[in-house]
Amino acid sequence: MSYHKELAAAKKAASLAARLCQNVQKALLQSDVQSKTDKTPVTVADYGSQALVSFVLQQELHAEFSLVAEEDSKDLRKDGAQEIVERITKLVNNSLTSDGSYNVTLSTEDVLKAIDSGISEGGCQGRHWVLDPIDGTKGFLRGDQYAIALALLAGGKVVLGVLACPNLPLASLKDAGQHSPNNEVGCLFFAEVGGGTYMQPLDGSSAVKVQVSAVENPEEASFFESYEAAHSMHDLSSLIAQKLGVKAPPVRIDSQAKYGALSRGDGAIYLRFPHKGYREKIWDHAAGCIVVTEAGGVVTDAAGQPLDFSKGKHLDVDTGIIVTNQKLMPLLLNAVKESLKEKAPSS
Repeated sequence: MSYHKELAAAKKAASLAARLCQNVQKALLQSDVQSKTDKTPVTVADYGSQALVSFVLQQELHAEFSLVAEEDSKDLRKDGAQEIVERITKLVNNSLTSDGSYNVTLSTEDVLKAIDSGISEGGCQGRHWVLDPIDGTKGFLRGDQYAIALALLAGGKVVLGVLACPNLPLASLKDAGQHSPNNEVGCLFFAEVGGGTYMQPLDGSSAVKVQVSAVENPEEASFFESYEAAHSMHDLSSLIAQKLGVKAPPVRIDSQAKYGALSRGDGAIYLRFPHKGYREKIWDHAAGCIVVTEAGGVVTDAAGQPLDFSKGKHLDVDTGIIVTNQKLMPLLLNAVKESLKEKAPSS
């Protein structure tokens, strides 16, 4: 089954949302950061991005759709939030005007409703769009990496994914590091089931097909992990790397930009081991997962099982998530198993 129409809509939605986020990041003001109960910084860009993606999907697909997304408008409907809502609305309308495809001006209520279209629970029946409007809010606030991550599930399987990474250099991180010398940044990765993975500049010029690293010797492999120590156990990752004989230090990046970078061969391994008690959300991995697998990579949990996106908003994974190429996966799984055994408190 082809998802060309849906993929075109997803690319358009994510690119527009990326443009909005870039504008906000340039002028990041103190009042743009609201605190959520879990203390994750949430920005007007987060809400604006979700409203835009929801609106564009609606316009492009001309049909009812289910969206599983991170934000809702609850905090924005509270007393005192009016100013922020007006700023979000203005941002969304500015983005739509600059794009020129849609001759509309949205009201604040239209924007709140668009944000709230992301209240689906997902599941194994039917089709569900899955969105993280800004994946890596901490990176966004720091001026580092973040991504707009959008995927489509059909029958509980990811069938397409788009990752817009506004600050990721177009050149490999191996050559450029995280800050591009010529300031050529902004990548859009996209994949459709059975169709491979492509990358193009966010400004829309031509796409190139990408492939994961072909490295077979773990000593030559480099690995990615989360920037924030709170998001992943760095000590466990370094033990695994040691067992594999990996020589290079880890590359720490926020957000699913890691999946994008890995899909084009910037590194060969991505390890994510959240602290005990944390449950992974589907929007943190759905788009990244298909972008890597369609580029020839493998994404599993620590027990080697594929990720199951059919269970609603959460992913129930064994201990963590590991990503690499097909040649390195058996060695990596072995190193993971040994390291977990060593780390386990002796009974």
